[in-house]
Amino acid sequence: MTRRMSTRRSFIETLSAAGLVLAAGTASADDDKSTVRLLVGLAPGGANDIAAHLLADKLRELLGRPVIVDSRPGAGQRLALGELRRARPDGKTLMLATNSPFTIYPHIYAKLDYDPVKDFTPIAGVMNFDMGVAIGPKTDVPDLKQWIAWARANPTQAAYGTPGAGTLPHFLGVAFSKAIGVDMPHVPYKGGTPAMTDLAGGQLPLLINGLSDMTEMHHAGRIRVIAVTGEKRSTLLPEVPTLMESGIAVSSVITVGIFGPAGMAPELVTRLNTAITQAMNSPEVRERFVKQGLVPATATPQALAASLAAESKRLAVLVKASGYAPE
Repeated sequence: MTRRMSTRRSFIETLSAAGLVLAAGTASADDDKSTVRLLVGLAPGGANDIAAHLLADKLRELLGRPVIVDSRPGAGQRLALGELRRARPDGKTLMLATNSPFTIYPHIYAKLDYDPVKDFTPIAGVMNFDMGVAIGPKTDVPDLKQWIAWARANPTQAAYGTPGAGTLPHFLGVAFSKAIGVDMPHVPYKGGTPAMTDLAGGQLPLLINGLSDMTEMHHAGRIRVIAVTGEKRSTLLPEVPTLMESGIAVSSVITVGIFGPAGMAPELVTRLNTAITQAMNSPEVRERFVKQGLVPATATPQALAASLAAESKRLAVLVKASGYAPE
């Protein structure tokens, strides 16, 4: 009797297991048609939001499934990161994010509600932003070299503005100040737009900001970009030299990538990276990016992770040197 009951139990368990496998297979097939959410943690209308919509349009075609952009601005992308961290690692919730939450925030916030390495999966690089160093039309110097000479002669007036305290432009300004030997006062703004308004109006001597946001005003003659921060000249303003070319040993770019929650299967990450890379390399997407002043820059998950690790290590030094502590 006991043996028959044991056999019957084993048979039922086998059927149950088979049923679970069948159900899992069915769910997997359904998942192939389910919607992918692409989170964006910055304000609608900005460069990240534009890039996300351009990318989502192409991914719908390549993945054969709906891809929607889900805007969750707030707390410097941390609200969207919280949503991503809590998501299932099934590839249905992704995020387009800049490098700041992974490379700067761990060094400026005493406590974060996420681990920048353990809680997320780097999937693909999307684009890089050079930053620009710009002066206003009232600044009577022809180039960066002459501006530095003026700053050394007028150190208390040689202030630099940025889109905000604790941003990458802020800490790039710290590095720039040290490189030229001038303790430049920092003027943080609540975003790049008001900072550029003051620069164009003559209230600010120098501004460090995302280059793509500066090009229109530069071409209109309202501001003048005198250097870019990448390792080589930008295709947006090829006539403008880099800081490195000008003898300033400072370079940095804002990296933008696609991330998922922790625990994603390697084969899923590979499939998504392939689709994202294919989308970014398609002529129509590249053309639309360039028209928006965005510079495509694809990367493997490994390359993206390595880039973030190296940038985090470098920025740790700059953050410490700045003495910055968030309010």
